[in-house]
Amino acid sequence: MSIDNDIYNQHAASWWDEDDPLNMLHGSVTPARFGYFVAVLERLGRRPSGLRALDIGCGGGFLAEEFARLGCRVVGVDPSAPSIETARRHAADRGLEIDYRVGSGEHLPVEDGEFDLAYCCDVLEHVDDLDQVIHETARALKPGGTYMFDTVNRTLVSRVLAIKVMQEWRATRVFDTPVHVYDMFIKPRELESAMARHGLRLQETVGLGPRTKNPSIAVLGFTRARRGQISYGELSRELDFGQTKTKWMSYMGYATRT
Repeated sequence: MSIDNDIYNQHAASWWDEDDPLNMLHGSVTPARFGYFVAVLERLGRRPSGLRALDIGCGGGFLAEEFARLGCRVVGVDPSAPSIETARRHAADRGLEIDYRVGSGEHLPVEDGEFDLAYCCDVLEHVDDLDQVIHETARALKPGGTYMFDTVNRTLVSRVLAIKVMQEWRATRVFDTPVHVYDMFIKPRELESAMARHGLRLQETVGLGPRTKNPSIAVLGFTRARRGQISYGELSRELDFGQTKTKWMSYMGYATRT
């Protein structure tokens, strides 16, 4: 089975629409990621204002706008030209200056050592060449720069939720096409090895996932969203994504450019 990354072109105009499945990333996932990343910068004593930040796989601009509001000088890169256009319009409507560029993680349209920090969220499990993406990320960072990320772990839990519930089960699936492929999910030790090969020293990983206590309620939520009874933004907030004690679903973390 091949991954269908064309979905981001097809749904490009609807990133910020709560009724679109892509908005699940905005409802509670973006706040969870961003909160963790800000805490990391605070822990490192790095004031965001004025930092050069690279958003790899920026999509419609959810995280790019958050970092821009902190005063970062953000460059957002994504292979989906229609998504880049949506991101540009949304940022302009809100008076945010963000430099959006069409490009891939394997061939970033940036200079060597240009950025103080880079982040890559819900992207690594979609790329054709993980090693090349990590190489390019390291190239773009200044020595001592910070790399922040999240991705989906390759576990039984992620197979059930991300593959079975969200893609295969007719009553609950979010898309009718494979937006994820299980074999492309990445175990933490695999990502750490890739980063080490390219001069990125892993500092920490923590769990990321839905914090709802009852799995049946989560499944029911996907069913309600599929039927149009709630929006996908509402579903995301009900699932309450955030930092978790386990890494059974996804994980996030940060590394330092050596």
